[in-house]
Amino acid sequence: MRLAAALGARLGLCTWLGRKRVLAYAGTLLAMELATFLFLVAGTHGLIVPSGQPTTTDFASFYAAGALADGGAPAAAYDQAKHYAAEEQVTAPGIGYQFFFYPPVYLLLCAALARLPYLVAFVAFEAATLVLYLLVARRTLDEPGWAAILPILAFPSVFWTMGLGQNAFLTAALFGAALLLIDRRPVRSGVLFGLVCYKPHLGLLIPIALVAGRRWQAFLAAAATAALLVMASVLLFGWTTWRDYLALAAGSGATYESGRIDFAGFVNLFGGIRLLGGSPYLAYAAQGVITLIGAVLVIFVWRRNLSLPVRAAALAAAAVAAAPVALLYDLMLAAIAGTWLVRAARQGGFLPWEKITLATLFILPLFMRNVGTAWHVPLGPLLPLALLALVYARARREITEPIADAALDAAAIRDLGRKLVPYLGGA
Repeated sequence: MRLAAALGARLGLCTWLGRKRVLAYAGTLLAMELATFLFLVAGTHGLIVPSGQPTTTDFASFYAAGALADGGAPAAAYDQAKHYAAEEQVTAPGIGYQFFFYPPVYLLLCAALARLPYLVAFVAFEAATLVLYLLVARRTLDEPGWAAILPILAFPSVFWTMGLGQNAFLTAALFGAALLLIDRRPVRSGVLFGLVCYKPHLGLLIPIALVAGRRWQAFLAAAATAALLVMASVLLFGWTTWRDYLALAAGSGATYESGRIDFAGFVNLFGGIRLLGGSPYLAYAAQGVITLIGAVLVIFVWRRNLSLPVRAAALAAAAVAAAPVALLYDLMLAAIAGTWLVRAARQGGFLPWEKITLATLFILPLFMRNVGTAWHVPLGPLLPLALLALVYARARREITEPIADAALDAAAIRDLGRKLVPYLGGA
């Protein structure tokens, strides 16, 4: 029993996992991931063996929508037949259809990308947004030197994002930069939060946090930024584009409920319930509950004005957990939450089991999709849910520690008073 307790204590504190080992493990993992990624890219493009079925990425969806908008038919991006024809035109006939459920504000960026050749636009977009993400994540970690880039780059969802041609680097960079600026530059922070409106399902809890924290300047700046983007999209693309988008978005639930997008790739509770065979009604109910829990946690930490690392981690983690649609690449935003938790631990020490939990969550995206596909075990939702639990533990510690310190100080004062009584005229 003593041996088991000692091993449990050692595992809980995880003292063996220091900075040098983290960097060494991250460097090894990054090298393995990069080699695997390049091998898969070569295989996908027929550089190893001839490829029979043409393949593509989600970026084809963005580029095709941008090409339609550039060609004077922005509303066609929300006509799936026309959009699919545009995807085939920019890639290859017979590809699998990549859905486009983004609001017209995203067409502003897509139209600009579509003016470049397809592969140039793909590489430029992924590279530029990755650099932005790395700069924000490194600044969030507040670690001296550039060695910290290794674990940031080695997070498996980095390669999922690049391989799928997604925009998760941009989302995480905007969200993360807004959190960095929220206390010092609230207006700039609000502008960055407002830019996230191109992915509204990940911004559900932003206004709740800003109102709970009484960050009125940031709230107004975010609202004004989103409103200006909407107005710009209406002026450039017409109100009918918004009408068609809203009609398509209203029916998008059927796509996500049906499994046309693999449930093993979901990282929210909705996808986890569906992967286990639960009905859409049960999945929506469970997702509603976790959204409410995430909102309550965000209100709790922002209203109490806890430290920035706790507030930022709470909002970033809850944003992923509460999103009605959250896929593997959206874990880049969860990585922002994890980075804030590491920063908090560097300032005040790791909580019991916190370090090993973060390490486990770090490698989870490596195999969560394969496990989900093969055995229908939903590992994906564990990551944002575990982050919420860690945030709650940190918030409780931050709230109770000052009380404990105050009690300790009062006891010390009483003890000192008792010692001084004989010398203060009482003898």
